[in-house]
Amino acid sequence: MSSLQAARPFFPRLLEAIQRKMPGVLICVIIALATTFIADHYGGPTLLYALLFGMTLHFLSEEGRCLAGVEFAARTILRLGVALLGVRITIEQVAELGIGPVLTVVCGVAFTIAFGAVAARLLGLDRDMGLLTGGSVAICGASAALALSAVMPRHATHERNTIMTVVGVTTLSTMAMVTYPLIVGVLGLDDGEAGIFLGGTIHDVAQVVGAGYMISENTGDVSTFVKLLRVAMLVPAVMVFMFLFRRNRQEKQGSHKVPMLPSFLVAFVVLVIVNSLGWIPPLVAEGFTDLSRWCLVTAIAALGIKTSFQKLAVVGWKPVILMVAETLFLLLLVLAFIHFDLASL
Repeated sequence: MSSLQAARPFFPRLLEAIQRKMPGVLICVIIALATTFIADHYGGPTLLYALLFGMTLHFLSEEGRCLAGVEFAARTILRLGVALLGVRITIEQVAELGIGPVLTVVCGVAFTIAFGAVAARLLGLDRDMGLLTGGSVAICGASAALALSAVMPRHATHERNTIMTVVGVTTLSTMAMVTYPLIVGVLGLDDGEAGIFLGGTIHDVAQVVGAGYMISENTGDVSTFVKLLRVAMLVPAVMVFMFLFRRNRQEKQGSHKVPMLPSFLVAFVVLVIVNSLGWIPPLVAEGFTDLSRWCLVTAIAALGIKTSFQKLAVVGWKPVILMVAETLFLLLLVLAFIHFDLASL
């Protein structure tokens, strides 16, 4: 009886959370339904349609009843969709990629962060800004910015730098999602090379998934795996940052926890292993694949709603130049690996 009494408060809280998030989630689902209908009947990329439709409703992300649901769709539903992509990939497919993608990702992360620190000094910005933006561009966009910021020393411009980085890298990632598939076409990259290029260069997971599956299913699978390799680099990067700022370590450990490996990455790997063992029936795998697709379209709609190009103007021109330079550096580095066949070892 006591356990039932203890469980009672849980259900009102759950109902309250659902009611709070439902309006925003429903808006994103409606966008997903509408854009899927348009793509199925008139052609074109569903994810791009969802992104553009969402951007027209940016005002919903400013305030009001839809805000909580939009945030939920952009984070939790996105992670669920990415995790479920594990049923599409097997260890055999991963082995076929070889060590090249791993080498590309590790070098891309290390060199981009180092480039950010040097470029920041050349632009008259502090080293912390260069490390923060470099890590954000190199690893996983806004998520990396928040995680790395948590272990960096506090100073007068710390919060402002973090906000500028999040806004700038999110905007650049959205632009990359639209433009990088065009670069793939111009360069004539095959599906595997395109997946390595997109997964190794675009900042946020959602935009990588969106750009990859705009081209083909195979490109989407490869780009997702390569991107998740970059996401996995977050933990060693955070540890390196903690070492660099060891004088502030005691203060940071008092107020922040070291970010753990993202749960959706763990779920993705588990599903890949289970699928590789043949334990997922084809019908179930097909259902998970469809659910994943709907989750991703819904999440892309939410990211579109959250995207505002006008906000980029408030970050100042030097940080913008820094993040653009880091983005171009990473792009050219990954293309060099592909050109010299280092990404296909």
